[in-house]
Amino acid sequence: MSEVTVRKLDHDGREVISYPGEVMEKGDGWIVLRTSWDREPMDLGFVVLEPDDRWREFFYGERWYNTFEIRDADGRLKGWYCNITRPADIGEREVAAEDLALDVWVAPDGEIEVLDEEEFAELDLDPGERKKAREALEDLVHRVRTQQPPFGDQTSAR
Repeated sequence: MSEVTVRKLDHDGREVISYPGEVMEKGDGWIVLRTSWDREPMDLGFVVLEPDDRWREFFYGERWYNTFEIRDADGRLKGWYCNITRPADIGEREVAAEDLALDVWVAPDGEIEVLDEEEFAELDLDPGERKKAREALEDLVHRVRTQQPPFGDQTSAR
């Protein structure tokens, strides 16, 4: 498997963080990466991110979001963290996505929590981008409720 650098960018295209990812699967317009949490534990209120957590990150070149499946060291599903983003730029050595602040947490039981609505509302986005972001949120909710990949027990990104 090959390695890529993941670059999380803000809505203005400035780098927020970068980290390595191992390519697990790749198709036309999408990629699945294996990554891990390499920082101190972080309690988000709905989940605690820990150094031994195992992540599968799903990026799409045509969808306005990415999805991170998070499991503990024993493989127990903690949930999915989804970022509303502009479509990812998926290259041979790098994956980059511009975060639009709006996030979604999906618990293992399928409960959905939309996060950072206020931060999203404050972004300087044109009406077309705002509409695409809201449509992406609707698509994510639909995929969760119908257990489409990567939600549920499926392993493929499509």
